[in-house]
Amino acid sequence: MTKLLSVRGLGHTYPGAHAPALHDVNLDITRGESVAIMGASGSGKSTLLHALAGIIAPSAGHVLLDASTGPVQVDTLDDEQRAKLRREELGFVFQQGLLLSELTALENVAVALMLSGTPRREAEARAAGWLGDLGLAGLENRRLGELSGGQVQRVAIARAHVTGAQLIFADEPTGALDSATSNEVLDLLLASVAQGRTLVVVTHDPDVAARCRRVLTLRDGAVVSDVAAAAS
Repeated sequence: MTKLLSVRGLGHTYPGAHAPALHDVNLDITRGESVAIMGASGSGKSTLLHALAGIIAPSAGHVLLDASTGPVQVDTLDDEQRAKLRREELGFVFQQGLLLSELTALENVAVALMLSGTPRREAEARAAGWLGDLGLAGLENRRLGELSGGQVQRVAIARAHVTGAQLIFADEPTGALDSATSNEVLDLLLASVAQGRTLVVVTHDPDVAARCRRVLTLRDGAVVSDVAAAAS
């Protein structure tokens, strides 16, 4: 299996903090994997995801991504370069979403393409296709406040995938959903893995983690366990 992400000696300390949020994290993630990151509140789960995704620049260590254009050392990029990498190579599904409440479902998905230079008409056509595939046909022109929590997460999943991103990061994507809707959202995320994409998901829910191929457990900013999930 081809390595998609390779992490060595990763560490991060927030300004003014007395202890590191991450400490000497080493791991590899291969293409087509689904990886859950678990741990107690404050264990470093979201910080690790943010460092892997180039949302923050780590204080120490290296993150190497096998991007579509070739290997990229994420930790050496400046803010603008990391933003470009996120737009072009990565997809995100967060509990609170990266969506804009003043835009319609269609516009929220299309804007991910437009930011990379896709003409509006083409972007909206591709966005509509993804929304339809995710069961939101007919709801394209509704704003987020007119959609259920599960529907909003479907919009977020469409936005994460519409650019063709091969690596999807999800931070507590089912945290605000009931169990039935959580299962539906997770089904959609794992379906993309079956199609060859890679999923890294932060979760506090052991049922979500059990459906991923691997489960990483963090404690005090360090990986204390890296095992195959029971369902894999």
